[in-house]
Amino acid sequence: MDRLTVVDEIFLRTHRGMGTPIALQGLWRTTDAMEPALLQAIHDHLRRGRLGRRVVNPRVPGARRAWQPNAGAHALDLLPNATGTSEADWPTTPISPDDGDDLTSRSVGPLAENAILPWADTLGTDLDPEYTPGWRLSAARLDDGGTVVAVTCSHALADARGLIHAITVALGAADSTHTAPAAEQGPPHGGKRLRTTPSDWADARTQWTTIVSGTAQALRRGIPRPPATSTPDTSADRAVHSTLLTFDADHWDATAAAADGTANSLFIHLTANILWHIGFTDPTIIASLPVDTRDEPRVDNDLAMTEIAIWRTDSPATIRDKAKAAYQRRMSSPASLPEEILQVIPDRWAYTLSKGAGERDILCSNIGTLPEAVRKVGPHNCTRVAARAIHPDITTFPRTRLAGYLSHLGDTYTLALVSLAADNDALLDAIDRSCAAVGLHPHYW
Repeated sequence: MDRLTVVDEIFLRTHRGMGTPIALQGLWRTTDAMEPALLQAIHDHLRRGRLGRRVVNPRVPGARRAWQPNAGAHALDLLPNATGTSEADWPTTPISPDDGDDLTSRSVGPLAENAILPWADTLGTDLDPEYTPGWRLSAARLDDGGTVVAVTCSHALADARGLIHAITVALGAADSTHTAPAAEQGPPHGGKRLRTTPSDWADARTQWTTIVSGTAQALRRGIPRPPATSTPDTSADRAVHSTLLTFDADHWDATAAAADGTANSLFIHLTANILWHIGFTDPTIIASLPVDTRDEPRVDNDLAMTEIAIWRTDSPATIRDKAKAAYQRRMSSPASLPEEILQVIPDRWAYTLSKGAGERDILCSNIGTLPEAVRKVGPHNCTRVAARAIHPDITTFPRTRLAGYLSHLGDTYTLALVSLAADNDALLDAIDRSCAAVGLHPHYW
């Protein structure tokens, strides 16, 4: 059993209506049918891995919530609704996005290609690691004979790289030709066995010591000023629209180099210009940039946030310099107080202090290079792999208008875009115009 971090608890509170609901998702596509028995084996390994955790509350005031292993899981979710283990168990009545409720009832299929994302967008419900299993494995047959697989988890359990690591371990363990190291076959882990957690009394003592000493230091610098927060938007004209794009990696890198930028700065530049082409009127866009802080692969939220301001005159070269400087700093704790204070006060107060933390006009999450192991699911070669976030059952909207998630695998960059402002036609038009302006040629997933 180990303890939740401040970031874990920020995402846990979103399940209580305090913050933007968010789940992370990995998607795989193959050109052939995948056996339900293989998917069940992957499900079993995920269930016994680091995603198989639940939140338990402390018994001592000031102690942090803790993670406890949890072998319970949502059942393997197959569309069409198959219960057997052979290819014959997959029904063959096709569905499209126009079928509406059928996408959530999972009663018919297979999916048309343009129904993949509408289906995947529905998979983030009931993922609360305190009261229900926090993850789900889903798969659907495609009308072209292929398969799409989705692993979706609460952001309280892991960030994008943490989810990818959990999946990589499960894929390796499910592969009959692979012998997993003993540490990866045991109890839930994150590249290592769970740490032994001090008692609630010891943890509370450590927390209060940090908070008291940190608050005293803050007071010596003057009375802390309340942090700036953003107000959730309940506008009826906002909705979520998602798309997935792939780019030739060599061409992407060459385009970035020709502009004296990097693959990352080209990504940030492109995302900002898509928002402007959607119709964002401010001359400056503030970009939120997640920073991976882990020193080894593990399944958790090991990230910090920084930000940069982007002007219309910025290029991939100037954004490269801004991002390089920004990665050396982090967004500060609430009112310059120790961040641990968010874990000892009531959730509603903690939400008020941290409301809108990390939310800016755009989010640019560079997930980085994915491990080669995710190219295959058992004997099946994956033609497309993507990682992204979704926003299940969202009713109030954050400051963020557009989020981008970039990953690299082999000869392909994959860009997942989630618009929280524009209609779908406006998003697609903005993508085409922005890509054309820098000479990129996207292929829709």
